[in-house]
Amino acid sequence: MEKLLIVDDDTGIQKQLKWSLSDYDVVFAENREKAIASVRRYEPSVVTLDLGLPPDPANATEGLAALQEILAIAPHTKVIVITGNDNHEVALQAIALGAYDFYQKPIDSDVINVIVSRAMSLAHLEKENRTMKQFAGAETGIIGNSTLVDRMREMVLRVAPTEISVLLLGESGTGKEVTAKAVHNVSDRAKKPFIAINCASIPETLLESELFGFEKGAFTGAHRTTKGKIECAQGGTLFLDEIGDMPFNLQAKLLRFLQEKVIERIGGRQEIPVDVRVVCATNQHLQEMVANKEFREDLFYRISEITINIPPLRDREEDVIILAQFFLQQYAKEYKRNIKGFAEDAIQALKQHRWPGNIRELQNKVKSSVIMAASNQVCAIDLGLFADDDGDYELSLNLRTVREQAETLAIQKAYALTEGNMSKAAALLGITRPTLYSLIEKYGLNLHA
Repeated sequence: MEKLLIVDDDTGIQKQLKWSLSDYDVVFAENREKAIASVRRYEPSVVTLDLGLPPDPANATEGLAALQEILAIAPHTKVIVITGNDNHEVALQAIALGAYDFYQKPIDSDVINVIVSRAMSLAHLEKENRTMKQFAGAETGIIGNSTLVDRMREMVLRVAPTEISVLLLGESGTGKEVTAKAVHNVSDRAKKPFIAINCASIPETLLESELFGFEKGAFTGAHRTTKGKIECAQGGTLFLDEIGDMPFNLQAKLLRFLQEKVIERIGGRQEIPVDVRVVCATNQHLQEMVANKEFREDLFYRISEITINIPPLRDREEDVIILAQFFLQQYAKEYKRNIKGFAEDAIQALKQHRWPGNIRELQNKVKSSVIMAASNQVCAIDLGLFADDDGDYELSLNLRTVREQAETLAIQKAYALTEGNMSKAAALLGITRPTLYSLIEKYGLNLHA
Protein backbone atom coordinates (compact mmCIF):
# COMPACT_ATOMS: atom_id res chain seq x y z
CA MET A 1 0.00 0.00 0.00
CA GLU A 2 1.09 3.57 -0.70
CA LYS A 3 2.39 5.57 2.27
CA LEU A 4 0.27 8.57 3.30
CA LEU A 5 1.42 10.96 6.03
CA ILE A 6 -1.29 12.93 7.87
CA VAL A 7 0.05 15.92 9.81
CA ASP A 8 -2.62 17.15 12.24
CA ASP A 9 -2.74 17.64 16.01
CA ASP A 10 -6.51 17.03 16.22
CA THR A 11 -7.08 13.35 17.09
CA GLY A 12 -10.68 13.59 15.86
CA ILE A 13 -9.49 14.72 12.41
CA GLN A 14 -6.84 12.00 12.45
CA LYS A 15 -9.47 9.30 13.04
CA GLN A 16 -11.78 10.75 10.40
CA LEU A 17 -9.01 10.89 7.80
CA LYS A 18 -7.80 7.39 8.67
CA TRP A 19 -11.32 6.05 8.12
CA SER A 20 -11.82 8.08 4.93
CA LEU A 21 -8.43 7.08 3.48
CA SER A 22 -8.39 3.42 4.49
CA ASP A 23 -6.93 2.36 1.13
CA TYR A 24 -3.56 3.79 2.13
CA ASP A 25 -0.88 2.95 4.67
CA VAL A 26 -1.50 5.95 6.96
CA VAL A 27 1.15 7.46 9.26
CA PHE A 28 0.38 10.30 11.71
CA ALA A 29 2.38 13.28 13.00
CA GLU A 30 0.99 16.00 15.29
CA ASN A 31 3.68 18.68 14.89
CA ARG A 32 6.38 19.92 12.54
CA GLU A 33 9.25 18.05 14.18
CA LYS A 34 7.49 14.68 14.00
CA ALA A 35 6.28 15.41 10.47
CA ILE A 36 9.84 15.95 9.24
CA ALA A 37 11.02 12.80 11.02
CA SER A 38 8.19 10.80 9.41
CA VAL A 39 9.01 12.14 5.94
CA ARG A 40 12.62 11.04 6.35
CA ARG A 41 11.66 7.63 7.74
CA TYR A 42 8.67 6.61 5.61
CA GLU A 43 9.21 8.66 2.40
CA PRO A 44 5.44 9.06 1.81
CA SER A 45 4.22 9.80 -1.71
CA VAL A 46 1.53 12.18 -0.38
CA VAL A 47 1.23 14.31 2.77
CA THR A 48 -1.90 16.01 4.10
CA LEU A 49 -0.76 18.98 6.18
CA ASP A 50 -2.89 21.00 8.58
CA LEU A 51 -1.50 24.54 8.52
CA GLY A 52 -2.63 25.26 12.11
CA LEU A 53 0.03 23.30 13.99
CA PRO A 54 1.27 23.76 17.58
CA PRO A 55 2.71 25.79 19.17
CA ASP A 56 0.73 28.35 17.10
CA PRO A 57 -2.45 26.54 15.97
CA ALA A 58 -4.34 29.80 15.43
CA ASN A 59 -2.04 30.84 12.59
CA ALA A 60 -0.43 29.18 9.57
CA THR A 61 3.17 30.06 10.39
CA GLU A 62 4.15 26.63 11.72
CA GLY A 63 2.31 24.80 8.94
CA LEU A 64 3.96 26.84 6.19
CA ALA A 65 7.35 26.24 7.80
CA ALA A 66 6.63 22.49 7.83
CA LEU A 67 5.63 22.65 4.16
CA GLN A 68 8.92 24.29 3.20
CA GLU A 69 10.98 21.76 5.18
CA ILE A 70 9.11 18.79 3.72
CA LEU A 71 9.64 19.96 0.14
CA ALA A 72 13.27 20.78 0.88
CA ILE A 73 14.08 17.19 1.87
CA ALA A 74 11.53 15.45 -0.41
CA PRO A 75 10.80 17.77 -3.35
CA HIS A 76 8.70 15.19 -5.25
CA THR A 77 6.25 14.68 -2.36
CA LYS A 78 2.69 15.86 -3.07
CA VAL A 79 1.60 18.00 -0.10
CA ILE A 80 -2.12 18.74 0.30
CA VAL A 81 -2.53 21.59 2.79
CA ILE A 82 -5.66 21.58 4.94
CA THR A 83 -6.91 24.79 6.47
CA GLY A 84 -9.62 25.39 9.04
CA ASN A 85 -10.55 28.88 7.87
CA ASP A 86 -11.46 30.62 4.64
CA ASN A 87 -8.25 32.65 4.39
CA HIS A 88 -7.52 32.04 0.72
CA GLU A 89 -4.37 34.18 0.85
CA VAL A 90 -2.75 31.58 3.12
CA ALA A 91 -3.84 28.78 0.79
CA LEU A 92 -2.40 30.60 -2.22
CA GLN A 93 0.81 31.24 -0.30
CA ALA A 94 1.06 27.49 0.35
CA ILE A 95 0.54 26.75 -3.34
CA ALA A 96 3.22 29.30 -4.21
CA LEU A 97 5.61 27.52 -1.83
CA GLY A 98 5.05 24.26 -3.71
CA ALA A 99 1.96 22.61 -2.21
CA TYR A 100 0.14 20.30 -4.62
CA ASP A 101 -3.39 21.34 -3.56
CA PHE A 102 -5.36 22.74 -0.63
CA TYR A 103 -8.57 21.67 1.09
CA GLN A 104 -10.77 23.57 3.50
CA LYS A 105 -12.41 21.86 6.49
CA PRO A 106 -14.85 20.28 7.27
CA ILE A 107 -13.64 16.96 5.87
CA ASP A 108 -15.78 15.31 3.18
CA SER A 109 -14.79 11.67 2.69
CA ASP A 110 -15.48 11.50 -1.05
CA VAL A 111 -13.79 14.80 -1.86
CA ILE A 112 -10.60 14.15 0.14
CA ASN A 113 -10.43 10.66 -1.39
CA VAL A 114 -10.47 12.10 -4.90
CA ILE A 115 -7.83 14.72 -4.07
CA VAL A 116 -5.50 12.18 -2.45
CA SER A 117 -6.11 9.65 -5.25
CA ARG A 118 -5.14 12.19 -7.89
CA ALA A 119 -2.05 13.19 -5.92
CA MET A 120 -1.04 9.52 -5.53
CA SER A 121 -1.55 8.87 -9.25
CA LEU A 122 0.53 11.91 -10.19
CA ALA A 123 3.28 10.98 -7.72
CA HIS A 124 3.34 7.43 -9.10
CA LEU A 125 3.48 8.67 -12.70
CA GLU A 126 6.27 11.15 -11.96
CA LYS A 127 8.23 8.44 -10.14
CA GLU A 128 7.90 6.14 -13.16
CA ASN A 129 9.05 8.96 -15.43
CA ARG A 130 12.10 9.64 -13.26
CA THR A 131 12.92 5.95 -13.18
CA MET A 132 12.47 5.70 -16.92
CA LYS A 133 14.76 8.67 -17.56
CA GLN A 134 17.30 7.32 -15.12
CA PHE A 135 17.47 3.97 -16.85
CA ALA A 136 16.63 5.00 -20.40
CA GLY A 137 20.31 4.77 -21.28
CA ALA A 138 20.86 8.38 -22.30
CA GLU A 139 24.04 7.32 -24.10
CA THR A 140 22.84 4.08 -25.63
CA GLY A 141 19.06 4.40 -25.86
CA ILE A 142 18.73 0.93 -24.28
CA ILE A 143 15.91 1.11 -21.72
CA GLY A 144 15.87 -0.95 -18.53
CA ASN A 145 17.41 -1.28 -15.08
CA SER A 146 17.81 -5.04 -14.76
CA THR A 147 21.22 -6.58 -14.13
CA LEU A 148 21.18 -8.22 -17.56
CA VAL A 149 20.51 -4.92 -19.31
CA ASP A 150 23.15 -3.12 -17.23
CA ARG A 151 25.70 -5.68 -18.38
CA MET A 152 24.56 -5.34 -21.99
CA ARG A 153 24.85 -1.53 -21.85
CA GLU A 154 28.32 -1.82 -20.35
CA MET A 155 29.42 -4.10 -23.21
CA VAL A 156 28.00 -1.71 -25.79
CA LEU A 157 29.88 1.23 -24.27
CA ARG A 158 33.13 -0.75 -24.29
CA VAL A 159 32.99 -2.11 -27.84
CA ALA A 160 31.47 0.95 -29.55
CA PRO A 161 34.67 3.07 -29.74
CA THR A 162 36.59 0.15 -31.27
CA GLU A 163 36.43 -1.41 -34.74
CA ILE A 164 35.94 -4.93 -33.39
CA SER A 165 33.18 -6.96 -35.05
CA VAL A 166 30.04 -7.49 -32.97
CA LEU A 167 27.52 -10.33 -33.18
CA LEU A 168 24.17 -9.82 -31.45
CA LEU A 169 22.30 -12.95 -30.39
CA GLY A 170 18.71 -12.92 -29.22
CA GLU A 171 15.17 -14.09 -29.84
CA SER A 172 12.92 -12.28 -32.29
CA GLY A 173 11.62 -9.03 -30.83
CA THR A 174 14.27 -8.59 -28.13
CA GLY A 175 15.70 -5.39 -29.63
CA LYS A 176 18.68 -6.44 -31.73
CA GLU A 177 18.39 -3.46 -34.07
CA VAL A 178 18.06 -1.06 -31.11
CA THR A 179 21.29 -2.54 -29.70
CA ALA A 180 23.02 -2.23 -33.08
CA LYS A 181 21.99 1.43 -33.23
CA ALA A 182 23.35 1.86 -29.70
CA VAL A 183 26.74 0.56 -30.85
CA HIS A 184 26.62 3.05 -33.73
CA ASN A 185 25.35 6.01 -31.69
CA VAL A 186 28.11 5.91 -29.07
CA SER A 187 30.88 5.26 -31.59
CA ASP A 188 32.99 7.73 -33.56
CA ARG A 189 30.77 6.93 -36.56
CA ALA A 190 27.60 8.33 -34.96
CA LYS A 191 27.32 11.23 -37.43
CA LYS A 192 27.63 8.92 -40.42
CA PRO A 193 24.87 6.66 -41.86
CA PHE A 194 23.38 3.68 -40.04
CA ILE A 195 22.11 1.29 -42.70
CA ALA A 196 20.10 -1.81 -41.77
CA ILE A 197 19.25 -4.76 -44.01
CA ASN A 198 17.36 -7.92 -43.10
CA CYS A 199 18.95 -10.87 -44.86
CA ALA A 200 15.85 -13.03 -44.34
CA SER A 201 13.39 -10.59 -45.93
CA ILE A 202 15.12 -10.18 -49.29
CA PRO A 203 15.04 -12.94 -51.94
CA GLU A 204 18.37 -14.69 -52.49
CA THR A 205 18.58 -13.44 -56.09
CA LEU A 206 18.26 -9.81 -54.97
CA LEU A 207 20.31 -9.81 -51.76
CA GLU A 208 23.68 -9.61 -53.53
CA SER A 209 22.68 -6.54 -55.56
CA GLU A 210 21.15 -4.96 -52.45
CA LEU A 211 24.42 -5.33 -50.58
CA PHE A 212 27.03 -4.69 -53.27
CA GLY A 213 25.15 -2.65 -55.89
CA PHE A 214 25.39 -3.10 -59.64
CA GLU A 215 26.66 -1.46 -62.82
CA LYS A 216 24.40 -0.31 -65.61
CA GLY A 217 23.60 -3.23 -67.91
CA ALA A 218 24.80 -5.87 -65.44
CA PHE A 219 21.49 -7.72 -65.83
CA THR A 220 18.04 -7.22 -67.33
CA GLY A 221 16.46 -4.18 -65.72
CA ALA A 222 19.77 -2.63 -64.59
CA HIS A 223 19.13 0.67 -66.35
CA ARG A 224 21.56 2.68 -64.25
CA THR A 225 24.52 2.14 -61.95
CA THR A 226 23.26 1.74 -58.35
CA LYS A 227 25.16 1.76 -55.10
CA GLY A 228 24.55 -1.08 -52.66
CA LYS A 229 23.85 -0.84 -48.94
CA ILE A 230 27.54 -1.28 -48.13
CA GLU A 231 28.54 1.79 -50.15
CA CYS A 232 25.60 3.76 -48.76
CA ALA A 233 26.92 3.12 -45.24
CA GLN A 234 30.32 4.66 -46.10
CA GLY A 235 31.94 5.96 -42.91
CA GLY A 236 29.12 4.58 -40.79
CA THR A 237 27.64 1.26 -39.70
CA LEU A 238 26.01 -1.55 -41.67
CA PHE A 239 23.64 -3.73 -39.66
CA LEU A 240 23.10 -7.20 -41.11
CA ASP A 241 20.07 -8.61 -39.34
CA GLU A 242 19.36 -12.35 -39.52
CA ILE A 243 22.84 -13.05 -40.88
CA GLY A 244 22.11 -16.76 -40.42
CA ASP A 245 19.75 -16.60 -43.40
CA MET A 246 22.39 -15.27 -45.79
CA PRO A 247 22.86 -17.68 -48.75
CA PHE A 248 25.98 -19.83 -48.41
CA ASN A 249 27.49 -18.71 -51.74
CA LEU A 250 27.10 -15.04 -50.81
CA GLN A 251 28.89 -15.54 -47.51
CA ALA A 252 32.25 -15.85 -49.29
CA LYS A 253 31.81 -12.46 -50.97
CA LEU A 254 30.83 -10.88 -47.65
CA LEU A 255 33.90 -12.41 -45.98
CA ARG A 256 36.19 -10.90 -48.61
CA PHE A 257 34.66 -7.47 -48.04
CA LEU A 258 35.13 -7.79 -44.27
CA GLN A 259 38.77 -8.81 -44.67
CA GLU A 260 39.86 -6.52 -47.52
CA LYS A 261 37.48 -3.55 -47.02
CA VAL A 262 36.81 -3.44 -50.76
CA ILE A 263 33.79 -4.42 -52.85
CA GLU A 264 32.95 -4.96 -56.50
CA ARG A 265 29.52 -4.09 -57.83
CA ILE A 266 27.71 -6.75 -59.84
CA GLY A 267 28.87 -6.43 -63.43
CA GLY A 268 31.81 -4.27 -62.38
CA ARG A 269 35.56 -4.80 -62.60
CA GLN A 270 36.75 -2.03 -60.31
CA GLU A 271 37.51 -2.58 -56.66
CA ILE A 272 35.87 0.10 -54.51
CA PRO A 273 37.40 0.78 -51.08
CA VAL A 274 34.84 1.21 -48.30
CA ASP A 275 35.15 2.20 -44.65
CA VAL A 276 32.19 0.55 -42.95
CA ARG A 277 31.72 -1.09 -39.59
CA VAL A 278 29.55 -4.21 -39.72
CA VAL A 279 27.32 -5.35 -36.87
CA CYS A 280 25.50 -8.66 -37.36
CA ALA A 281 22.56 -10.25 -35.56
CA THR A 282 20.64 -13.51 -35.60
CA ASN A 283 18.17 -15.57 -33.58
CA GLN A 284 19.70 -18.79 -34.87
CA HIS A 285 22.45 -20.98 -33.40
CA LEU A 286 25.31 -20.17 -35.76
CA GLN A 287 27.72 -22.64 -34.16
CA GLU A 288 25.29 -25.48 -34.89
CA MET A 289 24.92 -24.17 -38.45
CA VAL A 290 28.72 -24.16 -38.79
CA ALA A 291 28.84 -27.78 -37.59
CA ASN A 292 26.14 -28.68 -40.14
CA LYS A 293 28.04 -26.87 -42.96
CA GLU A 294 25.17 -24.36 -43.30
CA PHE A 295 27.28 -21.34 -42.34
CA ARG A 296 30.92 -20.65 -43.14
CA GLU A 297 33.19 -21.21 -40.17
CA ASP A 298 35.66 -18.50 -41.25
CA LEU A 299 32.84 -15.97 -41.61
CA PHE A 300 31.43 -16.94 -38.20
CA TYR A 301 34.72 -16.19 -36.46
CA ARG A 302 35.14 -12.99 -38.49
CA ILE A 303 31.78 -11.51 -37.41
CA SER A 304 31.82 -12.71 -33.78
CA GLU A 305 34.95 -11.20 -32.26
CA ILE A 306 32.60 -9.96 -29.52
CA THR A 307 29.22 -11.56 -28.92
CA ILE A 308 26.49 -9.71 -27.04
CA ASN A 309 23.56 -11.81 -25.82
CA ILE A 310 20.29 -9.89 -25.69
CA PRO A 311 18.04 -11.36 -22.97
CA PRO A 312 14.37 -12.17 -23.63
CA LEU A 313 11.84 -9.98 -21.85
CA ARG A 314 10.73 -12.84 -19.58
CA ASP A 315 14.23 -12.80 -18.01
CA ARG A 316 14.11 -9.08 -17.25
CA GLU A 317 10.81 -8.73 -15.41
CA GLU A 318 11.81 -5.51 -13.65
CA ASP A 319 12.10 -3.80 -17.05
CA VAL A 320 8.57 -4.61 -18.24
CA ILE A 321 6.82 -1.70 -16.50
CA ILE A 322 9.60 0.76 -17.41
CA LEU A 323 9.36 -0.22 -21.08
CA ALA A 324 5.55 -0.20 -20.98
CA GLN A 325 5.50 3.32 -19.52
CA PHE A 326 7.99 4.47 -22.16
CA PHE A 327 5.78 3.14 -24.97
CA LEU A 328 2.65 4.53 -23.26
CA GLN A 329 4.03 8.06 -23.29
CA GLN A 330 5.27 7.67 -26.84
CA TYR A 331 1.92 6.54 -28.25
CA ALA A 332 -0.22 8.80 -26.05
CA LYS A 333 1.64 11.72 -27.58
CA GLU A 334 1.50 10.28 -31.10
CA TYR A 335 -2.26 9.59 -30.97
CA LYS A 336 -3.05 12.68 -28.86
CA ARG A 337 -4.63 10.63 -26.05
CA ASN A 338 -4.75 11.87 -22.45
CA ILE A 339 -3.50 8.60 -20.96
CA LYS A 340 -1.77 9.02 -17.58
CA GLY A 341 -0.70 5.49 -16.72
CA PHE A 342 -1.68 1.89 -16.03
CA ALA A 343 -4.39 0.70 -13.66
CA GLU A 344 -3.42 -1.85 -11.01
CA ASP A 345 -4.87 -4.80 -12.95
CA ALA A 346 -2.91 -3.72 -16.02
CA ILE A 347 0.34 -3.56 -14.04
CA GLN A 348 -0.28 -7.06 -12.65
CA ALA A 349 -1.11 -8.34 -16.14
CA LEU A 350 2.07 -6.84 -17.58
CA LYS A 351 4.15 -8.42 -14.83
CA GLN A 352 2.62 -11.89 -15.13
CA HIS A 353 2.47 -12.27 -18.91
CA ARG A 354 5.33 -14.36 -20.34
CA TRP A 355 5.90 -12.17 -23.45
CA PRO A 356 6.73 -14.80 -26.08
CA GLY A 357 7.02 -11.97 -28.61
CA ASN A 358 9.36 -10.01 -26.32
CA ILE A 359 9.61 -6.21 -26.58
CA ARG A 360 7.89 -6.12 -29.96
CA GLU A 361 4.83 -7.81 -28.45
CA LEU A 362 4.84 -5.42 -25.49
CA GLN A 363 5.14 -2.44 -27.80
CA ASN A 364 2.20 -3.58 -29.94
CA LYS A 365 -0.05 -4.25 -26.93
CA VAL A 366 0.67 -0.86 -25.39
CA LYS A 367 0.06 0.87 -28.73
CA SER A 368 -3.37 -0.78 -29.12
CA SER A 369 -4.23 -0.10 -25.46
CA VAL A 370 -3.63 3.63 -25.91
CA ILE A 371 -6.15 3.60 -28.75
CA MET A 372 -8.71 1.42 -26.94
CA ALA A 373 -8.56 2.90 -23.41
CA ALA A 374 -11.85 4.54 -22.41
CA SER A 375 -10.37 6.49 -19.47
CA ASN A 376 -7.07 8.13 -18.61
CA GLN A 377 -5.74 4.82 -17.30
CA VAL A 378 -5.04 1.67 -19.29
CA CYS A 379 -6.73 -1.44 -17.90
CA ALA A 380 -5.78 -5.10 -18.44
CA ILE A 381 -8.64 -5.56 -20.87
CA ASP A 382 -7.33 -2.64 -22.96
CA LEU A 383 -4.04 -4.53 -23.25
CA GLY A 384 -5.85 -7.72 -24.27
CA LEU A 385 -4.51 -9.51 -21.18
CA PHE A 386 -6.86 -11.31 -18.81
CA ALA A 387 -6.40 -13.29 -15.60
CA ASP A 388 -7.44 -16.91 -15.49
CA ASP A 389 -7.37 -19.41 -12.64
CA ASP A 390 -3.81 -20.47 -13.43
CA GLY A 391 -2.50 -16.96 -12.99
CA ASP A 392 -1.59 -16.49 -16.65
CA TYR A 393 -3.10 -13.65 -18.61
CA GLU A 394 -4.90 -14.98 -21.65
CA LEU A 395 -8.39 -14.94 -23.08
CA SER A 396 -10.79 -17.12 -21.09
CA LEU A 397 -13.94 -18.99 -22.06
CA ASN A 398 -14.98 -19.46 -18.43
CA LEU A 399 -18.20 -17.46 -18.00
CA ARG A 400 -17.49 -16.63 -14.37
CA THR A 401 -14.09 -15.24 -15.34
CA VAL A 402 -15.55 -13.31 -18.27
CA ARG A 403 -18.24 -11.80 -16.01
CA GLU A 404 -15.62 -10.79 -13.46
CA GLN A 405 -13.50 -9.17 -16.17
CA ALA A 406 -16.50 -7.26 -17.57
CA GLU A 407 -17.68 -6.04 -14.16
CA THR A 408 -14.15 -5.04 -13.16
CA LEU A 409 -13.71 -3.02 -16.35
CA ALA A 410 -17.13 -1.35 -15.95
CA ILE A 411 -16.37 -0.35 -12.34
CA GLN A 412 -12.95 1.04 -13.28
CA LYS A 413 -14.37 3.08 -16.14
CA ALA A 414 -17.28 4.41 -14.06
CA TYR A 415 -14.84 5.39 -11.31
CA ALA A 416 -12.65 7.22 -13.82
CA LEU A 417 -15.56 8.97 -15.56
CA THR A 418 -16.98 10.25 -12.25
CA GLU A 419 -13.51 11.25 -10.99
CA GLY A 420 -13.74 8.93 -8.00
CA ASN A 421 -17.21 9.91 -6.78
CA MET A 422 -18.64 6.60 -5.53
CA SER A 423 -22.27 7.79 -5.46
CA LYS A 424 -22.13 8.97 -9.07
CA ALA A 425 -20.22 5.85 -10.13
CA ALA A 426 -22.92 3.63 -8.58
CA ALA A 427 -25.65 5.64 -10.31
CA LEU A 428 -23.81 5.37 -13.64
CA LEU A 429 -23.58 1.59 -13.19
CA GLY A 430 -27.23 1.34 -12.22
CA ILE A 431 -26.52 -0.16 -8.79
CA THR A 432 -26.59 1.03 -5.20
CA ARG A 433 -23.51 2.39 -3.47
CA PRO A 434 -23.34 -0.57 -1.01
CA THR A 435 -23.50 -2.97 -3.97
CA LEU A 436 -20.64 -1.07 -5.62
CA TYR A 437 -18.52 -1.32 -2.45
CA SER A 438 -19.39 -5.02 -2.25
CA LEU A 439 -18.18 -5.61 -5.82
CA ILE A 440 -14.98 -3.63 -5.20
CA GLU A 441 -14.27 -5.78 -2.16
CA LYS A 442 -15.24 -8.98 -3.99
CA TYR A 443 -12.78 -8.37 -6.83
CA GLY A 444 -10.11 -6.81 -4.62
CA LEU A 445 -9.98 -3.64 -6.72
CA ASN A 446 -7.54 -0.86 -5.86
CA LEU A 447 -9.13 2.06 -7.64
CA HIS A 448 -6.53 4.53 -6.37
CA ALA A 449 -3.63 2.87 -8.20
